[in-house]
Amino acid sequence: MSRPSIGISGFASYLPPHRVQLSQWCRWTGDQFEKIRSVVGNSFRMRGANENAYTMAATAVLRLIQQYDIDPSQIGLLALGTESSTDNSAGAVVVKGMVNKALRDMDRAEISRACEVPEFKHACLGGVYALKAATRYLATDGRGRIAIVVCSDIAEYERASSGEPTQGAGAVAMLVEPEAKLLTVELDTCGSASSYRGPDFRKPFVRFMGQSEGPFMQPRDFPVFNGKYSTTCYVDEVLAAARDMFSRITMRPSVFMRSMVASFLHRPYQRMAETGLAFTFLLALALGDADDQQELLQYAYGADVDPDRLITELVNETDVYRLVEEGNISEELYPLSSRAAKHFRNTPRFSELMTKLGNEQMKEVGNLYTASLPAWMAAGIESALTHAEHATDLAGERILTIGYGSGDAAEIIPMQFVEGWQDAAGKIGFTQSLAQATDIGEADYAALHDAGDDALLTRQAGIFQIDRVGQGEASFDDRGIEYYELLG
Repeated sequence: MSRPSIGISGFASYLPPHRVQLSQWCRWTGDQFEKIRSVVGNSFRMRGANENAYTMAATAVLRLIQQYDIDPSQIGLLALGTESSTDNSAGAVVVKGMVNKALRDMDRAEISRACEVPEFKHACLGGVYALKAATRYLATDGRGRIAIVVCSDIAEYERASSGEPTQGAGAVAMLVEPEAKLLTVELDTCGSASSYRGPDFRKPFVRFMGQSEGPFMQPRDFPVFNGKYSTTCYVDEVLAAARDMFSRITMRPSVFMRSMVASFLHRPYQRMAETGLAFTFLLALALGDADDQQELLQYAYGADVDPDRLITELVNETDVYRLVEEGNISEELYPLSSRAAKHFRNTPRFSELMTKLGNEQMKEVGNLYTASLPAWMAAGIESALTHAEHATDLAGERILTIGYGSGDAAEIIPMQFVEGWQDAAGKIGFTQSLAQATDIGEADYAALHDAGDDALLTRQAGIFQIDRVGQGEASFDDRGIEYYELLG
């Protein structure tokens, strides 16, 4: 029986134009740019005062429909992955409403009335869960239809917090079809993991109490997080998902990892992605044969750690939440692995594993939460068309995608390039989205960040914006409900 060819046929993205250069931000804050650049990246984007997760998602979906000439009446599932939605009832239907109005104005068919419109929420992993749901939908009751998954988020942190340089905003939409034109999604060998981690990274509603509503009533969504503990949670859950995946494949884990033409990870910042990949490969060696053990020995000795204890640390389950229960979240649970990973990142082997495709582009966008992983995929696959290392056809080659959501959970999904992938890749347009940027200064940054009355609006043609917010003064109750329009 042949493998199902359900998968991704296209990407489209929207990045708001307001860009903060981290070199400038460091001048405002007194931080060291060289350190910020090596760990985080070069810049991040901020949504305009008249934008939210829904407007950005709708812009990306409309672009996807236009770029890939999609028949909207064939869309049976429109799934929204986000942790930045501002309505506790509606989800993707808000996006559908905006897109359908625009399609009507263009005299085009609308998204099907029979389309399902779920929203998926689990921190930064919601989009991956939405993608898995889309592939399952097309394999069962959605046969004969197509699906769109859109990931849209706003990452914002309090000023002077450690998370401030890792902000960002944007949306990425993916076309999912029963006969993939770009990548098949191999759910039969994916790895999953989830564990409750308490105060890893949370957004309790109590944060909104007493906030100023601002001109567009958009709350400041600053998370509650604990940096070092959150890093421990990330590493632990990625390792757990990798163990699950390695138990489901037929080849040696190290061979499987080396066979990937690229690996794309959720990246709240550059260094986190590097750490996740390094830990995953070290685990593959720890689970391998004598040759793998010998290679791991080199990295262990290079980091001055005991190899046997390193293997024990990598392959065994760890109770991370006990750190919260014992009141000691600063404890290092992976001391040997962290040292080995740091050493490994400076080796030629890691340079071979760490994906160069799209890496530089992603240093310019910041943290996109759910949209982070698909954005890197879009940037990387588009880059593969012209990248010297990938001038040959990639059909049949595999990539590895590693998604993570705080709280926490992880998913690792292999995907495979299909014949003719170049045509779909040529329509992605990520570079164009990235190019539409204007650097903003300290005053505008402060106004956008703090929802000041003089905060910048986004006025680009072809994007959706919040037109007004209901005040409950009409003949019906619409308090706080947003009304949208497409800018011409």
